[in-house]
Amino acid sequence: MNNLVFASKNKGKITEVIEIFRPKSINILSLLGLDFPIIIENGLTFEANAKIKAETVFDALRVPVISDDSGLELEQLDGNPGVFSARYAGEYASDHENNEKLLNDLKNFGEPHFAKYVCAAVYYDGVNYFSAFGEIKGKIVEKGRGINGFGYDPYFIPVGYELTMAELNLNEKNIISHRAKAFKELIKIIINRNLYEK
Repeated sequence: MNNLVFASKNKGKITEVIEIFRPKSINILSLLGLDFPIIIENGLTFEANAKIKAETVFDALRVPVISDDSGLELEQLDGNPGVFSARYAGEYASDHENNEKLLNDLKNFGEPHFAKYVCAAVYYDGVNYFSAFGEIKGKIVEKGRGINGFGYDPYFIPVGYELTMAELNLNEKNIISHRAKAFKELIKIIINRNLYEK
């Protein structure tokens, strides 16, 4: 196996994941540029959705696949938006629309708005299936800042930081983020089980 396919067309995610795997010299391909149908993510957990994506892409391409599902959980909103983070304001909602709905839903709650980003990352090659998890705690602020990142990043300040995730550069984000934590654990599994050959 010389490549891993990342089951995503999200440019922000793809950039992050390529950089996470780069130190291990693991080559990551993605679904960008492929005429791949939209995958219906109807799982009840982040891991379930990640597994659906990995299995769907593997069945189509017959190559080892990594995937993830991630989202934001708010204490004051009983864990929402959770697995619906990417479509919080509707099936094809933009980041702006999702953020607008989130801030509107938080209007009746006082600050701080404690939150956490959660990620489930999985590997699937038709025989082997492995998963790993990561999270980062923080809070949501009412005025977005920063142009890096995507999703809720302009409104999320990690614990111990004064900058939002969107104000951090890619290297800084990939040290602390939920996605980096999950995929770094997954990399350990892939390497320890000899699932990748350079």
